[in-house]
Amino acid sequence: MAHDHHHDHHGSAPAHGHGHAHGSGHDHSDMDWAEMAPLLEAQAELYTPLYRQALDWLAREAPDPGLVVDVGSGPGVVSCLFADTFPGARVVAADGAGPLLERAGDRAARLGVADRFGTLTGDLPDALGELEYPADLMWASQSLHHLGDQRAALAALGGHLAPGGTLAILEGGLPARFLPRDIGFGRPGLQARIHAVEEDFFAEMRASLPGSVPETEDWPALLTAAGLKHTGTRSFLLDLPAPLSDAARAYAVSSLTRLRERVGEGLDAGDRATLDRLLDPADAGSVHRRPDVFVLVAHTVYTAVRPA
Repeated sequence: MAHDHHHDHHGSAPAHGHGHAHGSGHDHSDMDWAEMAPLLEAQAELYTPLYRQALDWLAREAPDPGLVVDVGSGPGVVSCLFADTFPGARVVAADGAGPLLERAGDRAARLGVADRFGTLTGDLPDALGELEYPADLMWASQSLHHLGDQRAALAALGGHLAPGGTLAILEGGLPARFLPRDIGFGRPGLQARIHAVEEDFFAEMRASLPGSVPETEDWPALLTAAGLKHTGTRSFLLDLPAPLSDAARAYAVSSLTRLRERVGEGLDAGDRATLDRLLDPADAGSVHRRPDVFVLVAHTVYTAVRPA
């Protein structure tokens, strides 16, 4: 399991895209995934409008797939969206965490798609060798950058595609924003400075991975180098304006809380104090209570086809 998807490289990641790597060298090998699962599900459910846009686009790029594989599925929220989008397809949720795949199977049963839904547990991409036949559509959401050699990982994923099959990877985009530039206290521009610190932490994470290979993050070029034909790039927006629902506000709170835990020491004392005030539920200016909190984020999806 490579990461817990509370935040990713560009700010806030939904609850999807785990699974590649116990033993990847990232620092979540001791994560209690059963405990994390409800939070991961809630985040992915919040991002469902964005995912539906992406899957509608994929349905035009790769119509009528027989087998869809969700690589790093987490608790299966998006896997089940694939089952809904492609009613004729078999869907396999693949992940390194058994407790999350149990949740995925339960969700599939609740939604009435269990008869064409399977799970695959193991370190990815190696575990994909257990697939019974190649995939027509493969989805990897914010998982590749947690593997040291991203080019090799793309080639491995492509090797499990049927000729003419499509690989869709979700990487990059724009970081999540929750607050106005000037929140009425502290120095304006707090989130921009948090994002700058995140970039440094991300670079350190990448460099620390076993077998880490520096790459220019030109995903179409990387897909081409892996023997695939790049076919499309689209970005999708999650735009939840103020006033937020309780679920969206809870997501903003949890995201900023985890940012405080993860990158807070990279901020100066004034910004740490501002962030602590934002996270104090007793403070009228906190994200728990202020009326101007929003969620705005963009994710980018790249598609490529294995040549027939």
